[in-house]
Amino acid sequence: MPVIAVINRKGGSGKSTMATHLAAWLANEGLAVMLGDVDRQQSTRVWLKQRDETLPKIVPWAQDQKNVLKVPTGVTHVVLDTPGGMHGFDLARAIMSTDAVLMPVCNSLFDRESAATCIAELMTLPRVSSGRCKLAIVGMRLDARTKAAQILREWAQSLNVPFLGVLRETQLYVKALDSGVTLFDQVPTARDADLQQWEPILEWLRPIAKLPAKPVQQPAVVQAKPLNVPEPGFANSSQSPVQSSRPPSLMPAQSAIVHGDRLSVFSGARLATTQSIEPIVVNRSSASTYSMQVPHFLQRH
Repeated sequence: MPVIAVINRKGGSGKSTMATHLAAWLANEGLAVMLGDVDRQQSTRVWLKQRDETLPKIVPWAQDQKNVLKVPTGVTHVVLDTPGGMHGFDLARAIMSTDAVLMPVCNSLFDRESAATCIAELMTLPRVSSGRCKLAIVGMRLDARTKAAQILREWAQSLNVPFLGVLRETQLYVKALDSGVTLFDQVPTARDADLQQWEPILEWLRPIAKLPAKPVQQPAVVQAKPLNVPEPGFANSSQSPVQSSRPPSLMPAQSAIVHGDRLSVFSGARLATTQSIEPIVVNRSSASTYSMQVPHFLQRH
């Protein structure tokens, strides 16, 4: 079964917030998930007691009579919330059955140094060094638009560890955990912006959790109307939609709008009159010679 562990040696880095949200995400995916708390304080068990029974079920890590932790029957996915300061044998034992490690890191010198030491130890473990256990970093309580987020991203790149993104600091997480819920259990409202910050984290985890990739929504394609296609109601494609539907007998003579044929609108009688026009030259003595056409009855003899 896929096992996801949230590990960071430094306390207050947001491990419980991340672990509870990952468990709720898997439960909302319809999976039988267990939220295990390796810490003796069992903080996540307290959170599970606040969880409403109508929400997708998350089971705690059961203990038998010998006080040995074991996975309940029917569980298919496990999320582990680990304590701060875990190292040595305890760290190696937790990694032995883990498929992915998410390390939440805040942006401060102390947080980065503590996380770098933990990452160096994780890299010495065969399961991590061979790639069978994936490792990634998530920035906690950061604004993605600030310089602090860029510093943490560059720091992760210097360690050659994937940096999945950041989760901002908001009271939504505090109020949700106090009620035994997560952002994945609530009706989409103002939390949409925060859920978008989880997307790169969940996409990284999907193949590890053996979940199909989230389908990409394709933009709607508007079918373009082909050219030279008649509008409905026209007899054929040669008839333009802007033309009138009146019978041809009621339409004006088309020759009237033909370039160079404006005289065709005159009657045939007027055209016959102009046929007797002859060219004459007026005022031969002048410098200008005019060649004009005048009616025959106006000409001087």
